[in-house]
Amino acid sequence: MSKLLPLIPLLILAACAKSGDIDETGGVAVTRSACPAVGIPAQTGDITLFDPPTSRDARAIDVVATLTNVRGSCGDLNADVVANATFDIEARRAHTAGARDVTFPYFATIVRGGNVVVAKRVNRVTVHFVDGQARATAQASGGAVINRAAATLPAEVIDRLRKKRKATDADASIDPMAAPDIRTAVARASFELLVGFQLTGEQLQYNATR
Repeated sequence: MSKLLPLIPLLILAACAKSGDIDETGGVAVTRSACPAVGIPAQTGDITLFDPPTSRDARAIDVVATLTNVRGSCGDLNADVVANATFDIEARRAHTAGARDVTFPYFATIVRGGNVVVAKRVNRVTVHFVDGQARATAQASGGAVINRAAATLPAEVIDRLRKKRKATDADASIDPMAAPDIRTAVARASFELLVGFQLTGEQLQYNATR
C-alpha cells in the first residue's frame, strides 16, 4: 500500500465534546473525525459489458456489475493514519452456461477539498460465476497511508473556530466559516476516499445517458 498525501481533518471543538452535544454557550458541538468520508463518485458505481463490445443494444448486454456496501475504516500507524474502504461487487450475467471469470478494474482516489485529486490507484477484482449461475459477488478494497501532521489545521484557525462570542460582540452573528481564509484552511484539511469502477469514456457516457 503506497503512502499518499495527508487527509486528516482535525477536531475543531473540545476533545471531550461529542458531536451533537449542547455546549455551555447553547451551541451545538461538532467534531471532525480523523477518518475521511468514503463514497462512490457519480456515474462510477455501475459497469455494463456488451457482446459484441461495440454494441449498445439492450439485447447485447453481457454482464452488469454494481459496486455497493462501501465501508470505511482507519487506524493509527505511528505518526500516520491508515484509511481503507472495503466494498462488494455484485455482478449479473445474461448467459449462464459454463463457469466464467470476469475481471473489473476499479480505482481508489483521495480527493482534497471536494475537487482536487491528490492520488489515485487502479486495481482489479475478479468475479467468478459457476456453471448455471446468473449472479456472483466478490469483495475488494482500496486505501492509503496518510501523514497525520500534514493535515492538521493551524492553531490560529482552530482558535478562531472555537472562539466563544457574546451576544454583544461585533462578530457575534458572523459564522467564522464565512471568512475566506478559514474556508480555505478547512477545505485543505478535508479529504474523501472515493472508490468506483475505472470506466472508459464510452462507459461513462453510457452510465450518464441510459
